[in-house]
Amino acid sequence: MSPARGPVLLILASAFLAAAGNGISLVALPWLVLQRTGSAAAASLVAGAATLPLLVATLIAGTAVDFLGRRPVAMLADAMSALSVAAIPVLALTAGEGVLTTAVLAGLAVFGAFFDPAGMTARVSMLPDAARRADWTLDHTNSVYEATFNLAYITGPGIGGLLIATIGAINTMWVTAAAFGCAIVAMAILRLPGADRPERDKRPEGVLSGVLEGLKFVWHNRVLRTLGLIDLAVTGLYLPMESVLFPKYFSDRNEPAELGWVLMALSVGGLIGALSWTVLSRVASKRATVLTATLIFAAASLAIGFLPPLPVILMLSAVVGLVYGPIGPIYNSVMQTRTPEHMRGRVVGVMTSMAYAAGPVGFMLAGPLVDAFGLTPAFLALALPLLVIALLCPWIPALRELDRPATA
Repeated sequence: MSPARGPVLLILASAFLAAAGNGISLVALPWLVLQRTGSAAAASLVAGAATLPLLVATLIAGTAVDFLGRRPVAMLADAMSALSVAAIPVLALTAGEGVLTTAVLAGLAVFGAFFDPAGMTARVSMLPDAARRADWTLDHTNSVYEATFNLAYITGPGIGGLLIATIGAINTMWVTAAAFGCAIVAMAILRLPGADRPERDKRPEGVLSGVLEGLKFVWHNRVLRTLGLIDLAVTGLYLPMESVLFPKYFSDRNEPAELGWVLMALSVGGLIGALSWTVLSRVASKRATVLTATLIFAAASLAIGFLPPLPVILMLSAVVGLVYGPIGPIYNSVMQTRTPEHMRGRVVGVMTSMAYAAGPVGFMLAGPLVDAFGLTPAFLALALPLLVIALLCPWIPALRELDRPATA
């Protein structure tokens, strides 16, 4: 490992392992609930519980990163996530599988999800320093980071589906815990200026004041504010499709491996799309890329809602990932270049919390919609607003500033 590239490679390895663990859980937790209840509403309750704390957690996480340091927070977050998933097989072994009720699983999902944003915020906040150390451009670094994240969601759900089919959903959680453990090791090895606890005069004075500073900064920067609101709406509408509607569809058909294939197709597309930004950033504008991606993403999601044959679903899922792949690197670069270095954690935390803010509402609507009207109406109820958002984006003035140099 090159000493100059060592830090960025360790950050990428840690991000991959943590995301792979979450990718396995993305398949295993809803499957575990559906096995026991057969209810989409119960599955959406657990999935919604996993996102419910994210709004608050990401706000606090950003302040924690700027106060405690990026590397310590990443390690602590992964340790808590490992404990939350390891608790499932431990409880099954010590108290019997009957103890794993929907309420217990939802509680463990809340506990684990509460710490996930801190790890992600910490790693994204370290990327600019690691990029300078490796002599990589910020666009290239963010592109590779997002590609790594998507690669994890190729392997994670795929492994999750295969493990469920072979050793069961409960034992699959041991693998998830091991992935988080390896992520901690990668962060423990990392040595990077600015990764540990900052100097006293650079830290926020307190949790509340730090959160308010981050919120104020994002709200008064209209580019960040607009991107955050768009991400809020898109994530809130799309996540229930991936985490509730797809598991319900394939659970009814008793096809866990096929669910893994669909999630893998999404991530394969996302991997290629994220990597493509390294080249696209030289020839395409950020605004044109965002507008095109949002429109094709909405159209493909709408087509998936009609539940065509599996090969068509796989193709459309790959398209969804492909066109939306560059969005992550673009958002990261915009945040990093428009934020003071000492406030980077707080701003990343606020932006991430906006992405999760509508998630619980989407989850709470998705399950009852499926149980009352069926899968296709539920898919369409979520996909049609995505199309409306995509058609409105070209008329939003703030998006015209995406390609202008950032101002202090």
